[in-house]
Parts: sequence; C-alpha cells; structure tokens
Amino acid sequence: MNSKKIKVLVVDDSALMRKMIPQILTMDPNIEIVGTAMDGLFALKKIPDLKPDIITLDVDMPRMDGLTALPHIVKEYNIPVLLISSLTEKGAATTLKGLELGAVDFITKPKEAISVHIMDIANELLQKIRAVAKAKTSRLKRVNNEGPQPQIKKSLLLSNKAEKVVAIGISTGGPNALSFILPQIPKDFPAAIVIVQHMPEGFTELFATRLNQICHIEVKEAREGDMVLPGRALIAPGNIHLKIKRMPLGGIAVLSRSQPVSGHRPSADILFDSVAAEYGNDSVGIIMTGMGSDGAEGIGRIKASGGMTIAQDENSCIVFGMPKAAIERGYIDRIASLEEMPKMITDIFNLPNQFAIKGKNDVMNGKEVLNGAGDN
Repeated sequence: MNSKKIKVLVVDDSALMRKMIPQILTMDPNIEIVGTAMDGLFALKKIPDLKPDIITLDVDMPRMDGLTALPHIVKEYNIPVLLISSLTEKGAATTLKGLELGAVDFITKPKEAISVHIMDIANELLQKIRAVAKAKTSRLKRVNNEGPQPQIKKSLLLSNKAEKVVAIGISTGGPNALSFILPQIPKDFPAAIVIVQHMPEGFTELFATRLNQICHIEVKEAREGDMVLPGRALIAPGNIHLKIKRMPLGGIAVLSRSQPVSGHRPSADILFDSVAAEYGNDSVGIIMTGMGSDGAEGIGRIKASGGMTIAQDENSCIVFGMPKAAIERGYIDRIASLEEMPKMITDIFNLPNQFAIKGKNDVMNGKEVLNGAGDN
C-alpha cells in the first residue's frame, strides 16, 4: 500500500530553480509537485487551492520576498517551510531570521546556479523535504532576540578550567531550540557547553554571534585551541568537526576536516566521542531535535563512560529522528521536553555527586519517570 504523497509548492523567482527543484523532487515517487510560484504574492494566492504539505521558499525575491511571505504562511496556513538560501553572509543572516520567523529548516543553493551544480544538492534536498514534511510546526518556539539587559555582563574567569562539560547534538529545529535554552543558562554556570548544530560553513559564526547577544554566558563559534571554560558555549564551525581535548591547564577545542561521520560534518558522534574519552563521568550528553541518527552512538559512549545522557522528548521535537535513535538503543538516562531542558541542565550542577546519582527508577524501557513531572 503506497503512502500518501508529499505535496510540494516551489516558490522561487529563478526560472532555473523552478525547473530544477521539481526535477530533483520527482526523483522520489512519494513526492508530488503541486505548483510553482515566482514570488511570495503568487504563493499566497495559490496556497488555498493547491493545499501543499510543504513549501520550498526562496528568501530573495522581488515584489514579496521570502521573509515577508513566511509569517503569513506560518500563521495562516501552518505549513512547514524549507528555505532556499544563498551561501553568502547576507543569505546567512536572512536565513537565520527566517528560522526565527518559523521556517523549519533550510538548504543552500550552489554558488553557481547552473543545472550541473544544482544536482549536487539533490540528496540533501530530498532528505530535508521528507523530514520537514513530517515536522510539527506548532512545536517551533518563537524566539525573542532582544537579548538580556545591557548591565548583564559575561562573567568568564579565564583562570578557571571547566571540570565538567555539557555536550549537545542538534539539527533540524535546532536554531530555535538553542535560542530558547541558552538564554536561560545563568552567567555563573559552572560547566562548559560544546555544541554540534548541523549548519553549513559561513552560517555558524553568525548564529553564534546572534546567540551571544541574547545570552548571559559567552557563545562563540569554536576556533582551534579555544579554551573550554565554565560559562562559555562553543559551537562547531560549519563543515568542520569539533573535538575537545583535556589538557593539564584545561580543555581545548580541536578542529578537523576529516571525513563526514553519520553523513555529517560537523558530527555529533565525533564531539560526543571526544567528550566521553576526555571527561567521562564529568560529562553530560544531550541529543535534541533533528533528522537521522547522528550522535546516537556517541551519546552511548558518554553513557558507557559514566556521564549522564538526556534526550529531548518527541512532543517538543520538530523532528524526532536523532533523539529517537538514541532512546531506542537504550543510551538515554533522562527524557525531557524543550521547556524542561534549561532547568534540568542547571539543576544537574546544583546537586552534590549528581553524576553518581542515577536511580534505577529514573528510566524504564528508554523512558524516564520524571518524578511526576511531565505527566501532562
């Protein structure tokens, strides 16, 4: 029995893209192109009749661009949107704004938009269409990026090395989820935070800068040799693996352009493996919203090394692939909603010997009993 086809509306001012995107998507017999539109105005007129399951939306168009059309699509029709972005600084800024406005994910066009190069994105486009079509847009957190009050300053004690590390692996839906969690981490947070967010090169530095503006802790794109410090969050650069190495004077970031792992570079598996090896029972691994299974085996190694492992629950994930893979393999100690995550992270470090306290009743068959919490 065939599953229902995914109905896609392609919105792009480029005639080439309006031709090539449908050609790529029709490679999957379970995807149906129901229409195309050359700008946001045409798209909004076509949506009621075409009733698409997902919209691919160019961000840079005349008359009505993607950012102008996006809030109407999200609020009036609640249709998942996959942004089509350019690999430029302006394109990155516009894309991040689009994610704040409710787009589920994005894909970048090749620098040379000719047919031979556009086909290079075929596999990624097909994977993201399938994932985004299943995304729960109602679970997207609307982000307030006005930031903390000016008098709140980062409080980095550069002489203090981080004795404990929180490692986060996240993908689809991640920018909004991190923009919800990280501003709730206090400036005196006693652990370092290291993050793999699946993003292309050129996007992560701007993303880290925007997070830094709204957080009490320092957030930055990782550079080779960066210190792993309490109250600092390091985000893996796009297209580069991030590992951490524990040294006598403190942990440092180690970057690598070795082969992709689990289909990704940066890979959460690579980061988690290094955290397990270097910090062991002084580590917390967190796996959150995202498609695929990157990070599942790595977080298992954090658990095996004595660290604590946490997964985001299905109800608050935009895409449940990554947490589901880790939960099903029995690697997760606790499951929490996005709303519960900030308090859970901070509470871990307010409890004595927290890393040694893992009650037998905390997890049953991959699902945590949250001491009555979460029984909504």
